[in-house]
Amino acid sequence: MYSNFKEIEYNLERLDLERKIAYEELKVVKDEYVGYFKPISWLQSGFKFAGKYGLFVLLKKLVK
Repeated sequence: MYSNFKEIEYNLERLDLERKIAYEELKVVKDEYVGYFKPISWLQSGFKFAGKYGLFVLLKKLVK
């Protein structure tokens, strides 16, 4: 598969960089999930939904 040591070293270096990139991506995903599961984020989402729904109901009553 390999014809010399340079190709092996190049491939090992590339794989090491890919592993480091994947690790950094996992850290970002972990931070996003940690932020998502905090109760304060649920409250913010609930308030956003309630605000949109309340505005819709208010407009609906104004039209009637």
